Amino acid sequence: MNSRSLLTSSASRRLLRPVADLIDRRIERRIRSAAAADTVERARLRDAVEETKRGQLTLDLLLGSRGRGLSRVVSPGPLGRLHSEVAELAGDRAAAERNVATAFRLLVSLESLGVGRIAGGTMNICGKLGTIPLLDPPNDEILEIGTLYGMFSTGLIRMLERDGRSPSVTIVDPFAGVQLQPGTPRRDDPSGTPVDEHAVRTNLALAGPAGLAARIQRGFSEDPDTRAAVSDRRYGVIVVDGDHSAEGVARDLEWAEEIAAPGAIVVLDDFGDPKWPGIKEALDKHLTSDTRFTYLGKASHSAFLRAS
Repeated sequence: MNSRSLLTSSASRRLLRPVADLIDRRIERRIRSAAAADTVERARLRDAVEETKRGQLTLDLLLGSRGRGLSRVVSPGPLGRLHSEVAELAGDRAAAERNVATAFRLLVSLESLGVGRIAGGTMNICGKLGTIPLLDPPNDEILEIGTLYGMFSTGLIRMLERDGRSPSVTIVDPFAGVQLQPGTPRRDDPSGTPVDEHAVRTNLALAGPAGLAARIQRGFSEDPDTRAAVSDRRYGVIVVDGDHSAEGVARDLEWAEEIAAPGAIVVLDDFGDPKWPGIKEALDKHLTSDTRFTYLGKASHSAFLRAS
């Protein structure tokens, strides 16, 4: 009998069946084990996805558009550019990164605890809050022209106090119930909070004694009576964030020339923002005149000037 006949004979099959059964059982066990492991892995991945979704929901409620209307989530590219811009203005990269991070945490906490919001994009707000202290204003008198809910002044008080300063804030705003800008329709603020002095006072209280002591002048910055009421001092910081038209910005810059202390920092908000071309137009024209102001640079959409 040849080897092929031997392997295919009934006797051989009977003898080899236990071996074949054993091999079959081992294969089956490995298949079941692999299937079980695959099921466990799928369950683990499913749980991980669900946990990620829950974390994303929590983050969105804290920082994203679902919880705030305007997302405060930070991306690496814009943050890196802001670090470079603030560092160029301040001459200190480490300090720039530290102050921007501090300003971001402050922004999130103020919008969480306060009423309304801080107007503007995240990088622009953090750029202003982070840069002003690093430019070492000559005194602690602050004038904000256009405040919305007062939350930016609240944040600036905190940033300056972190440097051991004692800020004194003056705010000029018409408090018209909504945010006013020429050429834009009057509509309720997306935060749902009316734009009024009560909201501003509520937010300023978050800054403690300096916020409670803030001076608020209701009116438009071009009104002679409004100007007369707050032109009793020279300001170390002037934030221009009122009428965004070229004419309105020009008027505010002319006024700032009169009330800025020597060495004062003037911040022009929304500079370079394509939605508000009049701001850059007004500043470019102003800098060609006989001015005390020197352009220092920009951070996000804010221009920084120094008074002589």
